[in-house]
Amino acid sequence: MSANDITIEPLAAALGAEIRGIDLAEPLAPDTERTLRDAWADHQVIFFRDQKLTAEQHTAFARRFGELHVHPVIPSRKDEGFPEIVVLESSDKLPFVAERWHSDVTFQAKPPLGSILHGVIVPKAGGDTMWASMYAAYEGLSDSMQRLLSELHAVHDGSGFLAIGNDDQNDELKKDMTAVHPVVRTHPVTGRKGIFVNETFTQKIKGMRAKESTAILSFLYEHLKSPEYTCRFHWRPGSVAMWDNRCTQHRVIADNLDAHRRMERVTICGDQPY
Repeated sequence: MSANDITIEPLAAALGAEIRGIDLAEPLAPDTERTLRDAWADHQVIFFRDQKLTAEQHTAFARRFGELHVHPVIPSRKDEGFPEIVVLESSDKLPFVAERWHSDVTFQAKPPLGSILHGVIVPKAGGDTMWASMYAAYEGLSDSMQRLLSELHAVHDGSGFLAIGNDDQNDELKKDMTAVHPVVRTHPVTGRKGIFVNETFTQKIKGMRAKESTAILSFLYEHLKSPEYTCRFHWRPGSVAMWDNRCTQHRVIADNLDAHRRMERVTICGDQPY
């Protein structure tokens, strides 16, 4: 396998591309890895089809991009020796999916760099995932609004996870449950700026009165999900999505909640936003 065998097909103008010619279960040649890293930086979320990944292969591929994150609450495959693999499963008995726009774990001081999600069991129809480019959302604002937001910081809170964790998990979560981040984040690799607040974890804008904070955040939440900033991916068994958590948000389309859906996610540790 070499970079010459790879094709990259953009999915939408703002972000997203499907990559063909890479088997993620196999070691990557240096030129192949460079091509993949460049595509990830350019397109923010990249997709692969027909991947057969064992737990060992999934985590080994993710480790090429950094240390792996262990979520303090969400169920994982830790009993099998893989605490880094989060299991996101739903069915008619547990009809829940993450349908609100969010970036993962922004309530921690160093939110994740990105994630690699493997579709193990997926609905024949429905259950798509959408991503939104926070670069495009930021660049779609007026100069005046960009200047205002660049001076602001927001409080992110993860206390909602306390409802699903046990006492031991919650004790761990409480160590890193709130954080203050800039409303506009500069990407450490590309240097581009993007919006860094989300309706799942962002609680308020620091230093503002409640009505002021609510008005700005409500505007941003509506703005960032404008169709021109998004892409949508339909899952098939063996599909893989790899997104940059620093410049995107995502959500699941909750249109087939009775279907059995099992996704396995490995998340890569990140750095402190600036």
